[in-house]
Amino acid sequence: MTHDLKITGGLIHDGSGSAPFKADIAIANGRIVAVGEAPGPARETIDAAGCIVTPGFIDAHTHYDGQATWDDRLEPSIRHGVTTAVMGNCGVGFAPVRASDHDRLIRLMEGVEDIPGTALAEGLPWNWESFPDYMDALDATPRTMDIAAMVGHDPLRVYVMNERASFDAQASADEIARMRDLVGEALDAGAIGFSTGRSDLHRTADGEWTPASEATARELAGIASAFRGRDHGVIQAVSDFDLQRDPDSFPAEWSVIEAYVKAAGGRPFSISVMQRDFAPDQWRQILKGLEALDAEGYRVRAQVAPRAIGVFLGLQCTFHPFMGYPAYKAIAHLPLDARVREMARPEFKAQLLSEKSDTLAGPGSSVPPIADMLIEHMEFVASKLFTLTDDPDYEQPLDRSIGARAQARGVSVWEALYDTVIAREGRELIYMPIYNYTEGDYANVHAMLTHRLAIPGLSDGGAHVGTVCDASFPTYLLSYWTRDRTRGPRIEMARAVQMLTGDVADYLGLADRGRIRPGLKADLNIIDPNRLRVHAPYLVQDLPAGGQRLLQKAEGYRATIVSGQVVVREDEVTDARPGRLVRSGQVMALAAE
Repeated sequence: MTHDLKITGGLIHDGSGSAPFKADIAIANGRIVAVGEAPGPARETIDAAGCIVTPGFIDAHTHYDGQATWDDRLEPSIRHGVTTAVMGNCGVGFAPVRASDHDRLIRLMEGVEDIPGTALAEGLPWNWESFPDYMDALDATPRTMDIAAMVGHDPLRVYVMNERASFDAQASADEIARMRDLVGEALDAGAIGFSTGRSDLHRTADGEWTPASEATARELAGIASAFRGRDHGVIQAVSDFDLQRDPDSFPAEWSVIEAYVKAAGGRPFSISVMQRDFAPDQWRQILKGLEALDAEGYRVRAQVAPRAIGVFLGLQCTFHPFMGYPAYKAIAHLPLDARVREMARPEFKAQLLSEKSDTLAGPGSSVPPIADMLIEHMEFVASKLFTLTDDPDYEQPLDRSIGARAQARGVSVWEALYDTVIAREGRELIYMPIYNYTEGDYANVHAMLTHRLAIPGLSDGGAHVGTVCDASFPTYLLSYWTRDRTRGPRIEMARAVQMLTGDVADYLGLADRGRIRPGLKADLNIIDPNRLRVHAPYLVQDLPAGGQRLLQKAEGYRATIVSGQVVVREDEVTDARPGRLVRSGQVMALAAE
């Protein structure tokens, strides 16, 4: 037999969590045909000596819903070993949709996920109405990786309830039944699940609440009942449990989550879990709630991040500390180099630092209230603001923060921030870990990552493009947590690989991938573990209509393989486009064969 591809001499981490072993791998027709000895010729052989070979990584939490309709590369995720990406998280998306609601959904995605509305308006082809139509449109375009799509609660609610889909409108019984039926239709067409978003921080670009943010338990349970009698699909949620509005709201909100989970016919459920400064122990409450549901027999998972969930601030980014200052607003329209020249003048600096910031949030503004809170309390916030070198350290001690450096210089926090944002010709990025860094280290992140119900998630690939670049999570998890961490315990490589592959595949019900064994899909990474690292994020202007986004490169990927084709070779994306839409029910049928 002539194989399409052979991988020889590598150390295999097969995704099961078991000890690695030396073996060759043979691939034919997009499938693994041998693991161990692989005799016979191959059209291409990759020498993996000195490398580990893993299943392709599965990212359960992305927002490529728009980007996947015009972009066949799906950066930055493809540079970080991801071979399957699940989009449609947090309740947002672009289907089902009527033509009259195109702009409404763009404004929603722009506000919630920080994707430029101009890029979406120019890039989206809108050649669909129903969710099955949307899936067919996605299926028509080959790409670097496989993608899977969830139905988002927000577009579903807008489609069914029209103008009544505002956050405080209750759905009628008929409207709930219609939403349930549309989700069932999508599941039958291969949708991988349904998601809902219940965060006070999520607003549209017009500053409005998201349509589904306050949906009742009755509505969520009614929609989730679409999963009963079906043997595929997952449900997902994000919630901040209304704690910014009501410190005692957790029990009531958790009861809504429980009703949602219990109505879904036993299908797997996941919820975002992170440590928030304003509720530093809430993550423990969520895990306890999940443990109780698990004890009752429900399949539940906590989506957790391998580092702090933070944003980048800078003159090129969506946000920076001076955007609300009158002096800055007067020059905000200027090109970057002109703004930096003006800000470098001592007179301008003195003027701006003598001012107070205008309010950023409020009616008509997509800026969340937390931005004004951060500016108001910047003397404290600056103790957790950092700059990153090209070898970025995301777990820096607090004494290396901009606040600590300002104190050492004998200048105000605001002056130190000012000098930082105009550094490197205005291209300096300030890293602000908002979540998972309350104590200034990753002790709690380690506790989340190693919890028995945890799966890695929250990378938000394709979203928050002007503030966040967390699609590098897989590379970071493998390099930092298994090799580089010095401030606390690490994670064994075999377990880290299992988290990124087999664990996520099991949660999603993707039985044809996530492990290395004969018969499974040939989605693989060949990684040099000594070279593996992330570079610092950088901004590019390559979105439709000239929109900008953050990208982040990785080093150490000798190859990433999708369906037996090399899509990344020596850290660079190739011209191969084997990626297709994953239709969940069909994957299960193929795996059963």
